[in-house]
Amino acid sequence: MKIQELGDLMGLTPHTIRFYEKEGLLDSRHIQREKNNYRNYSDEAIERLKLIKKFQGIGCSLAELKTILQDHDTNARTNQEVIEWILQKINEIERRKDEYDHMLVTLNWMLTYRKLLNEDPQQAEAMMAELRLRINI
Repeated sequence: MKIQELGDLMGLTPHTIRFYEKEGLLDSRHIQREKNNYRNYSDEAIERLKLIKKFQGIGCSLAELKTILQDHDTNARTNQEVIEWILQKINEIERRKDEYDHMLVTLNWMLTYRKLLNEDPQQAEAMMAELRLRINI
């Protein structure tokens, strides 16, 4: 299939697919060049792109994707090594979740404060005074 057809099928742009090829995530198993130099993508390209999207969905960087796909292709990691990687990824996501939770608390405080400025400026000032006491400003 041609790149546009593959892109439509996978929900990706041709630019993204070419980028994956340039970065080595897709190779000769996935892409054949025709005489006119057009790319022709195999069914294996669909499976590869599904795998890429799956790992992107759990927050893998491009560098991680390259390593994961290389390990997948060569079966280089033991099951225990894969388990350890998964545990590391879980810990990383939990750390990020804690950071996002903290950001949400701050944003909700800011929103409440700003709404109170309109509705009850004295209560807003009391809120700010309480914050200053907590952070010693």
